[in-house]
Amino acid sequence: MRSLLFVPGDSQKKLEKGFGAGADVVIVDLEDSVAPHNKALAREVAARFIVERRAQTSSVIYVRVNDLSTGLTDDDLAALVPARPDGIMLPKSNSGQDVQHLSAKLRVHEAENGLADGAIKILPIITEMPAGVLAAATYAGTSARLAGLTWGAEDLSAAIGARAVRDEHGRYTDVFRHARIMTILAAAAAEVAAIDTVFPNFRDMAAFKAECTEAERDGFTGKMAIHPDQVPVINAAFTPSVEAVRQSTAIVAAFQAAGNPGVVGIDGKMYDRPHLRLAERLLARAGAAGVSA
Repeated sequence: MRSLLFVPGDSQKKLEKGFGAGADVVIVDLEDSVAPHNKALAREVAARFIVERRAQTSSVIYVRVNDLSTGLTDDDLAALVPARPDGIMLPKSNSGQDVQHLSAKLRVHEAENGLADGAIKILPIITEMPAGVLAAATYAGTSARLAGLTWGAEDLSAAIGARAVRDEHGRYTDVFRHARIMTILAAAAAEVAAIDTVFPNFRDMAAFKAECTEAERDGFTGKMAIHPDQVPVINAAFTPSVEAVRQSTAIVAAFQAAGNPGVVGIDGKMYDRPHLRLAERLLARAGAAGVSA
């Protein structure tokens, strides 16, 4: 999962554009981009569109449902699970228990619709509420459905009363940097993908590209998008280069040839086990992206 593109579930026109944008994941949204009076329509439009058009896209399909506290999640699942999405994005997840709660609901809906148990994955947004940030460590081992962890700044800013999430230089302020860091660490602890949050100013492509580069550097393996034009930038930033693949391949090969010792030397430089683990992770990402040395 490099690029994850949000598409409003109540707009067939935007769904058509989103399904053709080349994103690794299309997130059909029933939550923030859909007005309260349009929720029922969004379920109907989204379910029908997924059923009719999924063969026309190579993207994995997730659905962002309304969060568990709204009382709308069950209606969302009842309408969308029959369309057989690949995953559910859970907003405002406050702990690993919320993932387990959603997993139990999905098990019932899967059984009712002839789907294998565990067929539908879960991607929670873990920092939209203060309790969620503080419980970031609780996701490890919660469910085999857990596909990754991601974060959000805007809902958190509203929850804590922050007037802005970035400073005058465009950098996240301390609270939001902390939420970002907790997401990376929690994803690593749970051994799942760390997905960076959206960049709202889709017209500032230079700043967006810089943020993608920083996110990949820091350990994120993908990023969410709010506009189709952001997708190719994300895919480029999170696709390992041929040179990086070549170097990682050499590191893995050197460890194998030496019988997997603690340290190997390549061209006068020493590499230890953490370098091997990093190389293996990069090669896994490259394989998923279709990149070879």
